Formats: sequence, structure tokens, C-alpha cells
Amino acid sequence: MDSQSPSKSPKPTHYAAFAGMSLIWGTTFLVIRIGNESVPPLWGATLRLILATALNALIAFLTRARWPRGSALRGIALFGFLNMGVNFVLLYWGEQTVPSGIAATLYATTPVTTGIFAWMLGLHALDRGRMLAALTGLAGVALIFSGELTHGAPAPALLGVFSAATCAALAGVILKKAPSHSAFVVNAVGASIGAVVCFLASLVLREPHALPRTMAGFGPIIYLAIAGNLGAYVLYAWLITQWKVTRVHVAALIIPVIAVIVGAIVRGEAPAPITYLGGALVLSGVAVTLFSGRE
Repeated sequence: MDSQSPSKSPKPTHYAAFAGMSLIWGTTFLVIRIGNESVPPLWGATLRLILATALNALIAFLTRARWPRGSALRGIALFGFLNMGVNFVLLYWGEQTVPSGIAATLYATTPVTTGIFAWMLGLHALDRGRMLAALTGLAGVALIFSGELTHGAPAPALLGVFSAATCAALAGVILKKAPSHSAFVVNAVGASIGAVVCFLASLVLREPHALPRTMAGFGPIIYLAIAGNLGAYVLYAWLITQWKVTRVHVAALIIPVIAVIVGAIVRGEAPAPITYLGGALVLSGVAVTLFSGRE
């Protein structure tokens, strides 16, 4: 049981939020890749986060949500720096050359790294059963993308995306340890800090900063801000207060499967036959982690 919350049994609303979060994030890797073709990656991330900040802050204001102070603000700010700052910088930069499916695969390591960080920071003990389930799912992901991985991508970009996934895992544990607040407040603060980090990185890389004028440029930014930040990240921030952080991060196992399906529909990418075996392993890992007892 998490030290930050009472024991809770999963409810239908929890599963619905988990499904929605997973489905949205299963599309975002492809949308980021598409957006990078029209807008410089870190400038696109900056615009996304500026829009996300405004939307989340507006809803937080309308709902009269309480804004964090002290240790809560520090925890949420660090979450924003790592998850929407460093994570976004490395992911957007890496996806210039790393295919979206492979990027999603690397994020499937987060259930394992989340469990390790949660143990290191004293959040809860290592759960051997769920860690084994996560590793089983990760093996399935490896099978799904084994064909693509043989073609490879530049090593620095692969390392960048893997480091992004590791930062996201650490950020989730830090958010779990922080006093809980409105998910809209968490994401407004996080996105504002992330926007600054992404803009500074964009300046370092000397990207052009013209506003996109076509739907090919603005479309991905709008989708990622609304569906990604106002949708998936809000569901994520709420689920963090309801479940063990390791259970929430098991979404990273099913997201690559969704990414394969989306890639096949949008860009005609035909999954290899081994995908079906890999998908079965992924789903089994998700099922064990989601339905194994009480929190």
C-alpha cells in the first residue's frame, strides 16, 4: 500500500480513466512524429505547453481549485520540470529520427523503472509479482518491435528517448509523494515550467520560432495540448492519487500496442506476424497488474 493514500479497491471509474489515458497516449507518439515534420520539435513542444497551461489554468480558475504552496508546490514544480520539461525535450528531439513505435517501446520500460524509483524513495516496497508482470509485458513489446529495432535508429536519439522515459518514471514517483491537488492545477503548473524548459532548449538548438500557419503545423499542437495535456495528463494526475504509481505506469505496456495499430491505420504500417504473440504478452502483463488485488 502507498504511504501517501489509504487502501483502495479499483473502481470502474479508475479503469475508465486508465483506458482513456492509454488510448490517448497511444496516439501521441505518432502525432509528435507528424508534428516534427512541420514545426521545429522543441518550438512545437513549447507552443503545445503554452496552450496547455492556459487551458488547465482556466479550468482550475473556474472550478476554484486550490493552488499549491510549500512542499506541494515544490513537488509539483519538480514533476513539471522532469515530465513536461526534460522528458519533452528529449522525446521531441529523439523522435526526429526514432520511429514513433520504437519510442513507445522504450517508454514500456517505465513500469520497471517506476518500481525501482518508488522503492528508492521509500514510497513502497518492491512488488515482485507486479514487477514480473511488467517484465513479461516488456518482453512482449520487444517481440512486437524486434523487426523495426533491427533497422535501428541513431544511438544518441535512442538514448535520448530512453532517458526521457526514465525521467517520466521518476517524475511520477515525485508527484505521488507530493500532497495531492487538483489535476488541472498540477498540469497548469507542470506545463508552465515545461514550456520554459522546452523554449530554452529550443534557443540552444537555434530553432526558428515562427508561428505555424497551416493545419499541418497547428493541428498536432492543438491535438497534443487538448487530448494529451488536458486529457491524458489530467487523467494521469488523478489516477496517481488513486492507485499505486507502479500500477498507473503499467499503461506504458499497452501504449506501444495502440501505437502499432494507429500507425497501421494512419500510415499503412503493417504489423509483423510476431506482433500478435507480443500483444498477448503485453495484455497479460497489464491484466495481472491491473486486477491483482487491493492497493
